[in-house]
Amino acid sequence: MDTLPENNFRHVFDTNHKKVFNICLNILHNTEDAEDAAQEVFVEVHHSLEGFEDRSSLSTWIYRIAVNKSFDLLKAKKRKKRFAFITQLFHPESGEQLHDMPHFDHPGVILENKERSQILFGAIDKLASSQKTAFILLKIEGFSQKETAEIMRLSEKAVESLLQRAKEHLRTLLENYYHERRI
Repeated sequence: MDTLPENNFRHVFDTNHKKVFNICLNILHNTEDAEDAAQEVFVEVHHSLEGFEDRSSLSTWIYRIAVNKSFDLLKAKKRKKRFAFITQLFHPESGEQLHDMPHFDHPGVILENKERSQILFGAIDKLASSQKTAFILLKIEGFSQKETAEIMRLSEKAVESLLQRAKEHLRTLLENYYHERRI
């Protein structure tokens, strides 16, 4: 398959790479993983752009690829963990607990808000993937409900329903967390 001339691909990359990286980062919570996923997105875009069909906007198509690549990376990491040896929860020499909060490496988070962000994104990670995607695209990335529906290939009503379920689930998870911390 022929690929797009380099100068046209460069324009597509320059126009979309920041948003793609942010989508990947908000799903993966790790800068290196987000960079890897974003790179995979643009490799696929480069090889598939000639065959792009105008059923949605170009950016919607690219953001859909970003969501899919991010979740593919998460699935691959989970598979790898399942087959790996069980990690120790405590440091072998000191007995100190190694894992408390989910790791969250996001350059935009101010240090004093890092703990809150870890708690929030830990809760977001517990959502079903469709709820997580809708919540991230709407509430973190700022896409409209229509754009989110196009990216997820769902109706706007379905996106609205996913968002409501995500909010309810997050509310429950966070209430339980803060209730346990007060006791």
